Amino acid sequence: MTAGRTTQTMKPMTAAKKLGIYLPATPESFREAGEITRSELARLMTSPPEWLVRLREAGPHPREVVASRLRVSIAGLARAGVTEALTTEQIEDLRQEPPVWLVQERETFARVQADEEQAAHRRKA
Repeated sequence: MTAGRTTQTMKPMTAAKKLGIYLPATPESFREAGEITRSELARLMTSPPEWLVRLREAGPHPREVVASRLRVSIAGLARAGVTEALTTEQIEDLRQEPPVWLVQERETFARVQADEEQAAHRRKA
């Protein structure tokens, strides 16, 4: 690194978001790290430690991941009262036997996505 340049860092919350993990489920050493450098984040992404592999596989997962895996929006989760992080097993249970709210939110999400695609196509034309 050259003189005058500083290393870019981020808070553990930001790093967890970039990693797609639920911060409260991470080891204390990660949560209490203070600042995480971009090179540390890159290392976590390319060579994840066992705790990160397990967390990504089993959860609990943050709302963004839960919404994506259920194919609904984050707002849809909130409307359904799903405010806590869910594990992979809980997500799979919902996918296997979808409750009424999940079916409705999936339909809403699909309509919104179709509308957005049509609007993007019109803008290009």
